[in-house]
Amino acid sequence: MASLIVIKSIAACALLAWAAPAFPHIVLENKNAPAGSHYKAVFVVGHGCQGSPTTGVAVQIPAGFLGSKPYPKPGWTVSTQLGKLAKPHDSHGRQVTEDVTLVSWQAAGKDAALPDAFSDEFVLRGKTPEAAGPLWFKVLQTCENGRNNWSDIPASGLSTHGLKFPAVLLQVGPAATVHPHH
Repeated sequence: MASLIVIKSIAACALLAWAAPAFPHIVLENKNAPAGSHYKAVFVVGHGCQGSPTTGVAVQIPAGFLGSKPYPKPGWTVSTQLGKLAKPHDSHGRQVTEDVTLVSWQAAGKDAALPDAFSDEFVLRGKTPEAAGPLWFKVLQTCENGRNNWSDIPASGLSTHGLKFPAVLLQVGPAATVHPHH
């Protein structure tokens, strides 16, 4: 009798897990990175816009995330937008006063659009700030019908609970320390 209850409980949990969406929002595959490190940001898009396929993804690069370089995506056109930096920085001995502020992917046609029932990844690289703290990436997801503006940032703290369209959070931790091998 007890084993039948366990089997029914496992089946009920499996059904709930299957029925729940895997990614209710756009999320980062790896939500943490050390300060001052090179980071591969993998944005996972888990659904379209109320049943409509995704045709575009635009990521606003937060201040302090430097040198963004997007990965190409077959069937999609990728572009970047440059902007003036509030705080210039030094890169390999030269002063950098502008950097990538926006990375966009656009489906090249209807056949390349991401169906609502599928998930996919949009990837870029960059360098995290030297100081630890939260970095919020605002993402505009456009679809054949409608769009989702993932740009809500909590008034305080890091919890996105209760936000309808939360921005994507990267938690930048203390710089990684390297211990020499003896």
